[in-house]
Amino acid sequence: MKIEIWSDVMCPFCYIGKRRLEASLEKFEHKDKVEIVWKSFLLNPDLKTNPDLSTLEYLSESKGWSKSQTEQIMSQVVDMASQEGLTYHMDRTVVANAKNAHRVLQFAKAVRLGDDMKERLFKAYFTEGENIDDTATLQRLGEEVGLDQEDLKDVLASDQFIEKVNSDIQEAIQIGVRGVPFFVFDNKFAISGAQASETFDQTLIKAWEKFMDAQKPHVIGSQESNNSCDLEGNCNND
Repeated sequence: MKIEIWSDVMCPFCYIGKRRLEASLEKFEHKDKVEIVWKSFLLNPDLKTNPDLSTLEYLSESKGWSKSQTEQIMSQVVDMASQEGLTYHMDRTVVANAKNAHRVLQFAKAVRLGDDMKERLFKAYFTEGENIDDTATLQRLGEEVGLDQEDLKDVLASDQFIEKVNSDIQEAIQIGVRGVPFFVFDNKFAISGAQASETFDQTLIKAWEKFMDAQKPHVIGSQESNNSCDLEGNCNND
């Protein structure tokens, strides 16, 4: 059974949602029959990479928030991540365009290393404060998960896999994705946002039952959540 996940490397709730899904899969008796497929999504495709601009400054300026308001929101996200065993250093995250990171992810998917690459990119961005638009950094991260050194160099020196990135984004638009993370289970059920593990538990069971019934895909039903980031780059955790 396939679970497709639209997410952006720079979306804090996408990493949290990944952990919550993984927690549910760990308890799922048919987890060895589940395939995870990562889909590209760019919250801000026109974002200019600027390592000299802090995320605090960027959010304050782009959202019109005060410094104290931004710090409070970032603190809430850090606490939420901590509950899932994740360590976020939001004060160290680098303002960077994620398009090249997604191209590397698409390359990794092509050689069955998509999940490893996605995890490494998340950790690099949120925990280690890496610049995910830096060629040398992406080369190193890709090699760490097992991507071929020379092939990866060729990818980074070109626009390879950009059509895959754009195709995922177009597909998201077609099925009505307005924010990420967005999880589609066997093309039948969807979860929008980093919802509680119980929601993933229930959806896994329902999707598996449909999968075993060998029914054809039909209209996607969606579970809503505020723990997501929208197309304007607004991340909510009310």
